[in-house]
Amino acid sequence: MKTFIVGGTGFLGYYTVRELLARGHEVATIALPPAPPEGVLPEGVNVTLADLNQMPDEAVLNMLAGVEGLIFAAGVDDRIVPKAPAWDFFYQGNVVPTRRISRLAREAGVKHMVIFSSYFVAFNRMWPELKMAEAHPYVRSRLAQIEAAKQEAGSTLTVSFLLLPYIFGSTPGRVPLWKLVITYLNSKLPVVFYPRGGCAMVSAREVASAAVRAMEVGENGAEYEVASDNLTWREWLTRLMALTGKQKPIWTVPDWMVRLGARAVMASHRRKGKESGLDLVAYVKVQTRMGFLDTEKSRQTLGYDKGDLDMALEETVKACI
Repeated sequence: MKTFIVGGTGFLGYYTVRELLARGHEVATIALPPAPPEGVLPEGVNVTLADLNQMPDEAVLNMLAGVEGLIFAAGVDDRIVPKAPAWDFFYQGNVVPTRRISRLAREAGVKHMVIFSSYFVAFNRMWPELKMAEAHPYVRSRLAQIEAAKQEAGSTLTVSFLLLPYIFGSTPGRVPLWKLVITYLNSKLPVVFYPRGGCAMVSAREVASAAVRAMEVGENGAEYEVASDNLTWREWLTRLMALTGKQKPIWTVPDWMVRLGARAVMASHRRKGKESGLDLVAYVKVQTRMGFLDTEKSRQTLGYDKGDLDMALEETVKACI
């Protein structure tokens, strides 16, 4: 199958391109310049270095000519703290480009599209009492992104979504986003302080495998929860410390103290004219819950192998140290 991936030089794009090639697909990609570090893109991948959002429709349609499967591995995530109001930034970063690429994919005759989305979509469904779409601009953008893609896909383009939690792995020449956590665990502090709760976690290889299978056999409008394991924060930190060679006691920070810290961070953002995509005080109610996903349903439905989370954690730690 002739396939196209938006964001093929990124973290998840790195793994997804390789999975596509391993399954015999022809691969082309577009990514923002500059050129990626050596080793990121294998030979045989047709890469365009450009800003998709700045390209005219005709140029995008030409790139998608003959493409049957498209994977959208771009967009902006909740780690970015933009200038206020945050909604404008996340709407422009997630909703607008998704609506456009969905429309152009349909017009170009693409048959299957997969969009990388967020586990917050699942949490919004699981915990309606938290009203996450109202509280968090980032979550609202992810929900709007899904609706925009469905509206533009029409009856000829099958579009499905991967709901992704904490992701681990490494790529050549790049430091994982978990660097701050590893540095904290590796510090001289005798104790690790962390909130209660836990989260679903996944290896980047499993994400890639799920993405390719969703492109091949995914159902229209389906939202696939993709996770290797569900871990409490204590279990996660213990595994990471074992890989750093340091073992420390973990003290659970009470919720009120976590909220106090969140208020301080939000006050700092306001002074700088910025706003997070997550209301950090309201987010404490999410962070301190067991944010677990179904680790089996999507795997059985799509027919891909479980990722090795321990290997991905080890690769992450090695790349951070």
